[in-house]
Amino acid sequence: MLVLTRKKGESILIGKDIRITILELDEEKMRIGIDAPRDVKVLREELLAETIHSNIESSKFQKGVLEKLSDLNGHA
Repeated sequence: MLVLTRKKGESILIGKDIRITILELDEEKMRIGIDAPRDVKVLREELLAETIHSNIESSKFQKGVLEKLSDLNGHA
């Protein structure tokens, strides 16, 4: 992991197309701005974890429904 120190208003470049700028700093948090091409997906890590969990739960539900439908079809 690369660790950098930046001040308010300073930026970090990733490749040629992505710029991360420090917008605000206080003792508890920092606000950043991200300029990136539209085809680059930018997600907060906690949202990605929620999405993965939701997809897993959804697939469990769908599997159960499909099994019940299969059972009903077999008994028809």
